[in-house]
Amino acid sequence: MIHVAVVGAGHWGPNLIRTFHNKETSAVRWVVDQSQGRLDQIQARFPEVQVTTDAARVFADPGVNAVVIATPTSTHFGLAKAALEAGKHVLCEKPIATRGAEGDELGALAKQKGLVLAVGHVFLYNGAVRRVKQYLDEGHLGSVHYISMVRTNLGPIRMDVNAAWDLASHDISIASYWLGSNAVSVSALGHAWINKDVEDAVFATLRYPNDVLVNVHASWLNPRKNRDVTVVGDRRMLTFDDMNMGEPIRIYDKQVTDDRVKPAFLDTFASFRAQVRDGDVLIPKVALGEPLKAECDHFLDCIKNQKEPITSAKQATDVVRVLEAMERSAKNAGREEKV
Repeated sequence: MIHVAVVGAGHWGPNLIRTFHNKETSAVRWVVDQSQGRLDQIQARFPEVQVTTDAARVFADPGVNAVVIATPTSTHFGLAKAALEAGKHVLCEKPIATRGAEGDELGALAKQKGLVLAVGHVFLYNGAVRRVKQYLDEGHLGSVHYISMVRTNLGPIRMDVNAAWDLASHDISIASYWLGSNAVSVSALGHAWINKDVEDAVFATLRYPNDVLVNVHASWLNPRKNRDVTVVGDRRMLTFDDMNMGEPIRIYDKQVTDDRVKPAFLDTFASFRAQVRDGDVLIPKVALGEPLKAECDHFLDCIKNQKEPITSAKQATDVVRVLEAMERSAKNAGREEKV
C-alpha cells in the first residue's frame, strides 16, 4: 500500500483524491489546501483522511510515500522541490514548472535521490491518443504533412498562467508524442481581454522535423467546448474528437492523386474532382477506459518497480521549453522563435 498526500483540492484535486484513495494499491493519508471550506468537504467525504493547510507538515510525515500536486502552475516548482527533498515520490500536474531550467532542476533532484517524478500530461494515457500513435508508427497515414489542434471552452479562466500554459500544453505533449520528436521552432500570437497580461486565446504554429507543421488554437474564451484534432498524411487523413466518447477516431481514405504533379486540363467540375481520391471512412473501436486512472496506476507501478514514467520530467520539460518559445514569439509580434 502506497500512502499518498494530495496537495490541492480545487478543480482537479478531488479526482486525484478519489482515484488514489482506492485502499487496494494506494490510500490518501493527507489532503492539503489553503481553503478550510474545501478541507471540510474532503473530511466529510473521507473522514479517515487527515487535512491541513500546511504542506511542510505533510512532507515531514514519514508515513507519506508519495505527494501529488494539483495546485496553480506558479506553485509547482516550489512544492515539487520541497517534496523531493523530503524523500517523497512526486506526481505533479502539468506543466511541471514555468521555466525549463526549473524542470531540469527537478529532474536532476529526483534522479539524485532515486525518486519517481511523473507529470500529469494525462492525454498520453488516453486510449484514442495511443491508438493514433500506433497508426502513425505503422505508417498507416503515410508521411505526416501537418496537424491541426483546437482546444477551446468558456473557462476555467486562470490568473497565474495564460491559455497556452493551461490548454496548449496538452496539445504540445500529444503532438510530440505522436511525432516522436520535439518542436524545433514556434510562432505564436495571443491576446488578453479579461485579465491584464494573461492571454485568453493563443494561436500558434509549431515546426517539427521533416517539415511537419502543427497548428494550435487554445482558448478559454469561446462559447463551445472543442477538443478537435486533424492529422493530414500523404496517404490518409485522421480526425480525433475527444468529446466523442463512442467514436473518437475517424480515418479518411483520402489523398491528392499524382495528377497534382502534371495536372490535366481542367475544364469541368467533374474533371477537377478527379484530382483527389475520396475513399472509405474507417471508425475503429477504441477501448477508452479512464485516462486519469491509467496515469495514477502507472505512477504507482513506477514507484513499485523503479521505472521511468511515460510522462517523465524530461518529457514535461520539453513541453515547457515550447511554451517559453511561444511567450517569446508573442512578445515579438509572432516572430518565429527556436525552441
